[in-house]
Parts: sequence; structure tokens; C-alpha cells
Amino acid sequence: MRVPPLPSIIGMTTCKSDDLDFSAIVRPGDTVVCSQGLAEPVSLTRRLVEQRMRIGRFKMFIGPSLSGVFRPEHADAIRFQSYCGTGGNAALSIGGALDVVPAHYSDFPRFFAQGTLPADVVLLSVGEPDAKGRFNLGISNDYVVDAARRARVVIAEINHRMPWVPGAELPDDVRPHLLVDEDREPLTMERSGQAGTTEQAIAQHVCQLVTDGATLEFGLGLLPDAVMRALAGHRDLGIHTGVIGDGIADLIEAGAVTNARKPVDHGISVAGMLLGSRRLLDFVDRNPLVRLRPATYTHDTATIRSIPNFVAINCALEVDLTGQVNSESLQGRYLGAIGGQVDFVRGANGSRGGRSIMILPSSSRDGSVSRIVPRLPDEVVTTARSDVDVVVTEHGVAELRGKSVPERMQAVAAIAHPRFREALERGGHALMRACC
Repeated sequence: MRVPPLPSIIGMTTCKSDDLDFSAIVRPGDTVVCSQGLAEPVSLTRRLVEQRMRIGRFKMFIGPSLSGVFRPEHADAIRFQSYCGTGGNAALSIGGALDVVPAHYSDFPRFFAQGTLPADVVLLSVGEPDAKGRFNLGISNDYVVDAARRARVVIAEINHRMPWVPGAELPDDVRPHLLVDEDREPLTMERSGQAGTTEQAIAQHVCQLVTDGATLEFGLGLLPDAVMRALAGHRDLGIHTGVIGDGIADLIEAGAVTNARKPVDHGISVAGMLLGSRRLLDFVDRNPLVRLRPATYTHDTATIRSIPNFVAINCALEVDLTGQVNSESLQGRYLGAIGGQVDFVRGANGSRGGRSIMILPSSSRDGSVSRIVPRLPDEVVTTARSDVDVVVTEHGVAELRGKSVPERMQAVAAIAHPRFREALERGGHALMRACC
């Protein structure tokens, strides 16, 4: 339900970001929600941060921040909220400027639609309108649409270099009050680097679990990218995922991904967001083989279950001996997210022939700390042991589905780094004595 008339400045239809006076738009105590990741409307967020002290204290809900606009020192006027600690959010978290909302990614459209999370002012990023005057979200089709439906003010940055992606059309019932015309290169994200022997070994183990014709969900990063490269020889793979990066574009171009065996979205790779290089943005522009859908569809467990041979591949920070997964926090610092992990895990587990695969190196990068632990030290459980199917490290595959606690402990300890296995076995015996 719309709240009362907008300030007089909003009477304009189009302006430049330099003309924006956010103190006439954002009120003290408001919550501002902006498009996330590469879709951040940087001309708007930069202007907002510059003018923050003229507004008074307010909140901002952000996704992964990749622009460098938001910094811990901005906590002098802005309290940041997010569902994740990735990207630039890690610095906000370490600096005590970030409040994390621990929820499944699929919950956020409903939270904003119902007003559980407030959205007073929404900042969108869109491409230039088509011949019919329709805007396209281009890079991220997400909860910001639901937030905009309830917002008092909606401001859209029109970026003429934004890709036009099928499925990401701005709904007719979301009409920006103010359009800010910009001509800048969209944000991009380059790949994490070259996979080493550890990542390559994990990727080879995962490949043995993926059959031709499977539909895949991936995260992003060095490990998922290594898995994607290793899957280049597979055929008729499908994509139904939260995020598309350069690696998926590679698989489509290599002919490994055709989506030919998907009973829904036949022939189309489906995601909610793009995170990649300029090459990825050019690849998806008006590409009928790619479609961006909201989380109410991409992360819907019923939709995922309806796709046979669905394989969810997700990264973990730590896994304990019973199979519990932590993908959020290390040493008290919030670095990851719940994200869509549980949504896809449960969907894949319910898919006919589906698998859910957790991947992680067995130890830290310098080998001094085991990533397989007797119990999760931060007491943060992202995915419960009852949901975990397979855990993979460079040392092998632990099949946990249907296993008892002692069987799980034995299987997980067997894929730990050899340096830590004896200590883990002792820790497992101590846990069994304490629990039984």
C-alpha cells in the first residue's frame, strides 16, 4: 500500500545523479534497499553515501557489495543489513557496521512483500527501455522488485550499457518515481584465479558424481569454477541456479550445457543473478538460451524437485564429523551466507536421482588448520546433518545419506587431511562418549 505523496523533488521524471538531493527523499530512520552485486546503481549509492550526514541515521539493506562504495566508516550515519558477508560486506562485518539477517535466500522476496523487512526507498538499476517503454533489470532479478512494490520512493538508474536479459523485465506494477540517466560501464567481477592441485582433485571427484543430462546448481569461486572446467566433457547438462558466472557461459559455448533433458525451461539456463566479467554480460545480452527468474522460482524447492537428476554443488567453510555444514562464519567473523544453500540441498535431495554435494578443501590454504572438525566451533550450522548427502575434499568422497553417526564420523574423517585424521578420530570417540 502506497504511503502519502512524494516530496516535490520527485515530480521530476529524469535527472542526473549530481542533481539528486537525498535529504529530500530519505528520512531519518528509513530503510533504503538497493539492487545487489553487479546490479548496484553506483551513481545513486555513491551520491547517497556522500549525503548521508545531511539525512540523519538510516539503514541500508544490501546484497554482496562489489563496488567499494560502502565502507565501515559510513556507519557514522548508516547501519548496514545484509543476508551475506561476501564481497565488500566482509570489511563491514569486521568493522562492526553490518547486521546479518540469517534467513534462506528464498525468504527475502516474501519478507519484503509482507513488510517483515521494511523498504522505504528503493534504488534500482535498469537498462534503457525497449520500444514499448519496458525496463529490464538486466543483471539481477531479485527481492528488490518486492521491496519496490511497498516503497514510498523508487529511483531507477538507467544504464545504457546494461545487458537486456530475457525474464528480467521490470513488472508493469513497479513504476519508478524518478529516473536517473547514466552512461557507465556496469560493474564486473573477474574470475578468482587459477585452480591448484587441491581444487582440481576436488573437481575430478565431483565429476564422477555427475552424469550426462544432470541439471546443476553452482555457487561461485575458485572451487566451483574448477568443477565447471572439469565438466566440459559432459553432455546435455542443464542449469537451474542462483547465480551464473563466466564458467557457465563456457559450458554453454562448449556444448556441455544444452538443457535438453530438463522437463521445465527446456533448452534454457535459468538463474537469478549474473556475477562475472564483461564477456559474460555480452554473452547473455538478448540471449534466448538464458533467462533470469526471481528467487520465488529459482530457489523454490518444489520446482527443483520436479527436475530429475538435479545436482546441487555448494561450498562449505567447515564440516564436522557428523556432517553438519558451516558456510557462514569463521573464527567469529561472518564471511559467507546461508544464501540458497539449504533451498537447493533440499530440492536436490527430493529430486528423482538428485544429489547434493558439499565441497571444500580438507585444510586451510597453508595446511595448518583442518576444515574437517570434530564439532563446529562457532556453533553456526548452515545445513543440518540430516540434509547432507555427500561431502567431497581433495582426499575423496564421503557418502552420508542413510549413514549412522559412527558411520558418518568414519566416512568424514577418511577425507580429512592425513595430518589431522588421528586427532579427528580421537575427537570422534570423545563425542560418541559424550552423546551416548
